[in-house]
Amino acid sequence: MSNYDLIVCVSLQRRLLIFVEKAFAEDVIPILMVAFHCQLNHLIDHCVQRIARSDLDSISLEKLPNEVKMDIKSLRLKSHLDEASAMDVDPVREKNIRRIHKALDSDDVELVKLLLNESGVTLDDANALHYAAAYCDPKVVAEVLDLGLANANLRDARGYTVLHVAAMRKEPSIIVRLLNKGASALELTSDGQSAVRICRRLTRPKDYNAKTIQGQETNKDRICIDILEREMRRNPMAGATSISSPATSEDLHMKLLYLENRVAFARLLFPTEARLAMESAHADSTFEFAGLSASKGSSGNLREVDLNETPTTQNKRLHSRMEALQKTVEVGRRYFPHCSEVLDKFMEDDLPDLFFLEKGSLDEQRIKRSRFVELKRDVQKAFNKDKAEISRSGLSSSSSS
Repeated sequence: MSNYDLIVCVSLQRRLLIFVEKAFAEDVIPILMVAFHCQLNHLIDHCVQRIARSDLDSISLEKLPNEVKMDIKSLRLKSHLDEASAMDVDPVREKNIRRIHKALDSDDVELVKLLLNESGVTLDDANALHYAAAYCDPKVVAEVLDLGLANANLRDARGYTVLHVAAMRKEPSIIVRLLNKGASALELTSDGQSAVRICRRLTRPKDYNAKTIQGQETNKDRICIDILEREMRRNPMAGATSISSPATSEDLHMKLLYLENRVAFARLLFPTEARLAMESAHADSTFEFAGLSASKGSSGNLREVDLNETPTTQNKRLHSRMEALQKTVEVGRRYFPHCSEVLDKFMEDDLPDLFFLEKGSLDEQRIKRSRFVELKRDVQKAFNKDKAEISRSGLSSSSSS
């Protein structure tokens, strides 16, 4: 290492040491990890001391290197921060909790259920939702939620709800699933932070304010903030409209075609948001969304007949598909209402012919393409209108803390 490099390294460490003392404890974790891998011993010691003095729980420390974890625990015991609780720790119970966490790491929810039955430890005892929201695949979080055995608003030892933990991770599919299961975006941590404030603090202003380009992936940090802010502003939603009422086969197919095409346009214009809505509705586990292809006679056509499929089986399949589609549309209306209004109007006015862009005379094709471009423009304006409403609400800060 040259003298110049050494000077730069020392200067950087000095700045980080100052930052570590002022930062939130959870923000020290990534600095500690970098310092550990770069063998910056002085910075490591400072981070360990800072975390040992904090109220970070064991789940937050779970992914730290073992030797660092042991140093933090040792310091806490020496300073009597954890002495009282250490006396009450049941080693068997702690072992069972660690086994549940390891099962979650392995994406094995069936094993989690088995461990719950064997150990007598509950999901809430193990803070399993907190752990899954922090470290596991979004589908694992969904499976744990679907067990119906965990409290979505449970607070851990630090006073953090699962949504607070998810906000630190900034994974929109987890945030939406928690909200759909009743997690409250209004809950505050013991030091007065909401989930959206946590998310904003961990998001760089340039990432949040980056221009959204139609048809391209939207920044996840921005989506998380928008979802949480809209959830804090929205009025309680009416219950989902039931689709179990009797309907003729023709009505069912027409409604399915409408929903398929509506979701297809959402996927085309806002791929990230549409995928998020579909995952929340578990639509990714249903038959492929045919969308525009259904109108072109592709393999996804709803009119196709399986001669081995009984009418009862077909009816169940179509209703299952309709429920997933309907829920996808409802999630879109919940978080992007102005965009949904534009799509609603478009589907009512232009559905009959616009899907066949390549058919008709040259003039007709030109008019259709012009209308399609107009739709994209209208949806972009609506998206911007949603953003403007959030800004006017006063819940958004102009920059991260």
